Amino acid sequence: MTKEENEKRLAYLKGIVSRLPEKPGSYQYYDEHGTIIYVGKAKNLKSRVSSYFHTEVDRFKTKVLVSKIHNISYTVVNTEEDALLLENSLIKKYNPKYNVLLKDGKTYPSICVTNEMFPRIFKTRTINKKWGTYYGPYSHLGTMYAILELIKKLYHPRTCHFPITKDGIEQKKYRLCLDYHIKNCGGPCAGKQSMEDYRANIEQAREILKGNTRSLLRTLREQMEQLAEQLRFEEAEEIKRRYMLVSGFVAKSEVVSHTISNVDVFSITSDEKTAFINYIHVTGGSINQSFTFEYRKKLNESDEELLALGIVEMRERFKSTSKEIILPFLPDLNLEGVTLTVPQRGDKKTLLDLSVMNCRQYRFDRLKQAEKLNPEQKAVRLMKEIQDALHLPKMPYQIECFDNSNISGTDAVAACVVFKKMKPSKKDYRKYNIKTVTGPDDYASMKEVVRRRYTRLVNEEQPLPDLIITDGGRGQMEVVREVVEGELGLQIPIAGLAKDDRHRTNELLYGFPPVVIGMKTDSELFRLLTQIQDEVHRFAITFHRDKRSKHALHSELDDIKGIGPKSRDALLKALKSVKNIREADRETLAKTLGAAKAAIVYEHFHNGEE
Repeated sequence: MTKEENEKRLAYLKGIVSRLPEKPGSYQYYDEHGTIIYVGKAKNLKSRVSSYFHTEVDRFKTKVLVSKIHNISYTVVNTEEDALLLENSLIKKYNPKYNVLLKDGKTYPSICVTNEMFPRIFKTRTINKKWGTYYGPYSHLGTMYAILELIKKLYHPRTCHFPITKDGIEQKKYRLCLDYHIKNCGGPCAGKQSMEDYRANIEQAREILKGNTRSLLRTLREQMEQLAEQLRFEEAEEIKRRYMLVSGFVAKSEVVSHTISNVDVFSITSDEKTAFINYIHVTGGSINQSFTFEYRKKLNESDEELLALGIVEMRERFKSTSKEIILPFLPDLNLEGVTLTVPQRGDKKTLLDLSVMNCRQYRFDRLKQAEKLNPEQKAVRLMKEIQDALHLPKMPYQIECFDNSNISGTDAVAACVVFKKMKPSKKDYRKYNIKTVTGPDDYASMKEVVRRRYTRLVNEEQPLPDLIITDGGRGQMEVVREVVEGELGLQIPIAGLAKDDRHRTNELLYGFPPVVIGMKTDSELFRLLTQIQDEVHRFAITFHRDKRSKHALHSELDDIKGIGPKSRDALLKALKSVKNIREADRETLAKTLGAAKAAIVYEHFHNGEE
């Protein structure tokens, strides 16, 4: 690979990294042949993946890995634990070259249920199916230990290694150990617990290990209710204890419930030109495939048509044999032996929501990439969003915003900022000294400024704004409307940004009478509107501060005709204060200013004196 090709490769990868979301998930690195060479997990995808491309990285193995990367993909999940489990699923499926842990068969421990007459349950890294049934492996040790602890509290499986036999129990070959006396074991070796009861407990433990916790909860609830009806309250209380333990464990869900196995999940999001379809495949209770594909619309196809096409294409491409497909809606599609499900709640709905989140995130990333390549596209999109939100007759190319600033009515000023194509046009900013208002009257000041601004624009035949935003609520909007529509007869849309009790902007108002426009305060558009508000506030405050500072620095020397700033500063530097200048004689003043200017200063302070 030449130096130019390598630089081009790194630029492409860094472009992907810059668009990664700051969310938990799993990331995959591909080589030049499109083969996955590394699978990783992250609490923050953007932060973790970008660390591989820092110039200060000095680990040799990391540098080797980065030199082999030609593409990056990722899957977003809800929690860091979900990312761990997803990473494990992908590593087992693709066996990436640079995932060193996977090459060791003992990477992750599993849980074994032995084939003995009284089965034991324990963790192990050695897999020998002759010994028993294995569940796992578990990439997150905390999850495995939580399951073992739950089973221990619920069913008290034995921990001893005795080869217990029926004859041995009858002949009393085994002695009760400490676990029995501290109630961590039922004592099956000494006949204190029957084989039927012990095996029933082990079967329920297997259901937990399989992930069939919901069916187990139903069974426990039925047993609890039957025992209560029979007035066997102590036994019912024990079943209730088990029920509560399982419920608490179920609340800490993993990536996918183990009740869901071998299903496909599809979701779609689209705009006028493009559709994005996300595909997730679930096997054995965990995600092992997740991809998002982009479709370019050619004949204005509907989401139903594109989703049906995507389902057929992706199932064929990935050789899926799933008998159930989870979807956001039912397309016009019949697949033999396959059930189409639109979940409304539960684990399947959670899985569908995960697919939708990945689909939207991919679309957002593609949009950010396009806007980086063409910044004008973002401006047009935001202007279109404002137009749609406020139902404006045209896109607001020019937006103007006003704000007042004064302290108890003194040094009252106002400011107007102008945004063109969603960017500040600072050459069009204007400052105003309030001339006709006495005292702190914000409404009257706003009327004066708006009247002066748009009277001048009309007289000079300058373009009028497409939208006016006031830094205030209904009151400010009304006084602006009185001037713009009532006095000047202009039809300019007026919006207002209102603040809450904590002086934080939380509402966008529009119309007459003004109504709140539904818009999330963390949306990109709302942040842009508050940026305009902050800019006019900054501009007005700066102007007011400058004006106030000039007054604070004013001295009697500024009122002497013929004495400029340089002469004033020279006198103050030489004589330190106005008092000393007033008391100085002509000769002292002449040493600093010369005879002519010294005479002017002397006459000013001694006019009328002998």
